[in-house]
Amino acid sequence: MKSNRFVIGMDGGGTKTAAIIAALDGTIIAEHVAGPSNFQTIGVETAAQTIFSLINECCRSANCAPSHIQALTLGLTGAGRVADQKRMADGLKKYSRAQGVLLKKVIVESDARIALEGAFNGRPGIILIAGTGSIAFGKDIKGAIHRVGGWGRILGDEGSGYFIGRCGITAVTRFIDGRGTKTLLAKLVADTFHLADQTDIITAVYKNNFDVASVAPLVLEAAAKKDRVSLLIIEQAAAELTDHVRALTAALLPVSRKKIKVKIPVSFIGGLIANDTLLRRMLTEQLTATLPHIHITEPMSPPAFGAVVMSLMALPHKESTHS
Repeated sequence: MKSNRFVIGMDGGGTKTAAIIAALDGTIIAEHVAGPSNFQTIGVETAAQTIFSLINECCRSANCAPSHIQALTLGLTGAGRVADQKRMADGLKKYSRAQGVLLKKVIVESDARIALEGAFNGRPGIILIAGTGSIAFGKDIKGAIHRVGGWGRILGDEGSGYFIGRCGITAVTRFIDGRGTKTLLAKLVADTFHLADQTDIITAVYKNNFDVASVAPLVLEAAAKKDRVSLLIIEQAAAELTDHVRALTAALLPVSRKKIKVKIPVSFIGGLIANDTLLRRMLTEQLTATLPHIHITEPMSPPAFGAVVMSLMALPHKESTHS
């Protein structure tokens, strides 16, 4: 290992940015955290300032200069499109040059992409993400990346917090109309958000930009109390998320089943399924019952280390000893 050569990986979002500096064999030297770096909301220059300050903190911990950083990978919220990735990379390089620092290699990826690499330390597998939105990524043994979902709340996001919230508030409107089954959700929505009739709900949703996903916790609460309408919503959400994994399994199996005789690992990410929730339990039951070629496992490493893995993969093979 050459002590003066390092890589950095960062995981940046709307509230914080986590950074890891590592040696070329993957050994973690130090970890640091700073403020937000979602360039879509705070702007490229402000995000670049946060990232640059983290580069300097990492270098101080490793007793090195920024010129010793062989590659920097940023996994950022809002960086799913190539044009946005280039815009952020160019912005950081410009800001760094103004500070008298020339960065050797800057890679900008989506936060989901680095989460995939972190979950399996660069190896094949599937991550299923369910928060406000939903998306799934898979990596096969040839290194090809496959994606399912991520179409946004209008065209997709099935199984997400937005999906569950929308189904929940729709169930309330149906109950108010007399078209739907009685549900505990009507009382929970009225008590929590003061939305008790048609005028309240229409005004909130269409005029006041009501956060539809904020109804999802109420659906989970009602389902835990055996509310049938809510249970059906969570069951449907689990089925939609199962379909995400099923589609990716079909994409990975032609490669994986021929070359390696192990099950495909699947990790859950996002507030709705990363912890022990009713949705996670239903999802786990559906996956294990219908997809025998997978096994559910916790992520091996955090997304920031996934960014480190991507930095190492971007180096010439002889430079990196990470495996």
